[in-house]
Amino acid sequence: MDTGLSRSHFDVHGEAPCRPSSQRDRTSYQRGAACFQSGRIWRFSPIRLSIAIKVMLASVTEKGEKGLKMVPQGQLEAISFRQLRLFESVGRLESVRRASEDCNLSQPAVTQSLSKLEQLVGAQLVERRASGSYLNASGQLFYRRVARFIGQFEQALAQFGVEGGMAGAKLVSARLLRSQVRVLIAIVEHGSFALAAQSLDLSPATLQRAARDLESNLRKPLFYRGAAGTMLLPDGAELGRRLKLSLQEVDLAAQELAVLQGGATTPIVVGAMPLGGSVLLASMLDDFIAAAPQAQVVVRSESAVEMLKTLRAGDVDFVVGLLPRESAEDLEAIALAHTPYSIVAREGHPLLRQEKVTRDDLGRFDWLVGAVGSSRRDCFDHLFAGHPEVRAPIATSALAMIRPLMIGSDRLTLMTSYELQHEGQGLAAIPFGPIAPVPVIGVTSRANWLPTRLHADFLQMLRDHVDMVMDSPLKPPLAQGAFA
Repeated sequence: MDTGLSRSHFDVHGEAPCRPSSQRDRTSYQRGAACFQSGRIWRFSPIRLSIAIKVMLASVTEKGEKGLKMVPQGQLEAISFRQLRLFESVGRLESVRRASEDCNLSQPAVTQSLSKLEQLVGAQLVERRASGSYLNASGQLFYRRVARFIGQFEQALAQFGVEGGMAGAKLVSARLLRSQVRVLIAIVEHGSFALAAQSLDLSPATLQRAARDLESNLRKPLFYRGAAGTMLLPDGAELGRRLKLSLQEVDLAAQELAVLQGGATTPIVVGAMPLGGSVLLASMLDDFIAAAPQAQVVVRSESAVEMLKTLRAGDVDFVVGLLPRESAEDLEAIALAHTPYSIVAREGHPLLRQEKVTRDDLGRFDWLVGAVGSSRRDCFDHLFAGHPEVRAPIATSALAMIRPLMIGSDRLTLMTSYELQHEGQGLAAIPFGPIAPVPVIGVTSRANWLPTRLHADFLQMLRDHVDMVMDSPLKPPLAQGAFA
């Protein structure tokens, strides 16, 4: 079977492109592809399932990349903070003259800056009339994101603690250069001055000078000298994270503008929680790419704890999987379906022959549990609260490890009803329950995140898919614009 793959453009984080290297691999590769095309995905072994997911992800991305034209990153980075502030002022005041007074600049300077910005984004943003200067359709689309950028930027400075609160943050923001902020973000992302300089293709001296200039403009320390060299203070790292999120609004502004002009598409970066989240995504991605053939989707998969860190850092747009039990002010969770836990064992396990299973019976066997901080681990801890003698020597959320460890032993584990239904070949539920708390599968995003139209379409299709395949989807369906 010819899969039509030349190379994997679909980035499944932490996985190499799916390329069969032997006859046995090629057979599994073909069967994996066939199981997606035939709709019999859940009847196959975990190895074939894993291969099938990789095949499908690679193929849909190749389809999605055709005709894809992204906004050049260098062109985005050439947009200065001053140009954005002047544009926001013109859009808000509907007058170049009033914007020049608001920003303490001459009218020719404002006009020149606005013209340069329009060149960089490749679109006219403002219509100039005798009565004033007004945003056109492109300008209104661009203005929405720019206003969010300025608000988040100044809020980040205020929360960092610059003098004067929000009023002081507005003054400080006018002193900062994009190059200085880019240096701080690189240091946060890479963890050291040396790696940050390398990532930006700057000399260490140039990077340190920009970092010190930023610190001087903030009039508050960002760094400290330690045994390992100059390091970021925690407040400095948090400022870098928040400024990075604010700058993403500028990227999205330019990308949405390009979409409006028909020249590009906004990428979607999805975080997939282990097990249920990954498989749920894989089961609907082909339909999404068919509906949006120019879309580019990147899937990252990590543990639940690490995935939420990645979400907060702005490295994924949203996360699909079991929702955290505890709410967080900076995150928003949208529930899609209840998916209760069952206690699972291999077929033929001794407990399956008992009419009634007690907690003491469960405690006699070793357990396979989720990582600390995961919903699966929290449920296990709740189930055996006050029973520290229960053995759980292995913790993992990797399906490729869970099934072999279960099939070849008398271990017990927790699986959701969805996971057992679709991935439970050779496994069976122990007659014990109900088990509390009942987990919910859904979407987690940053609380102030504003999705693009393509993001909203993706999330609505995900909800529709859940309504179709889940036993207990949460009703009513999303309101119109719930993700917009």
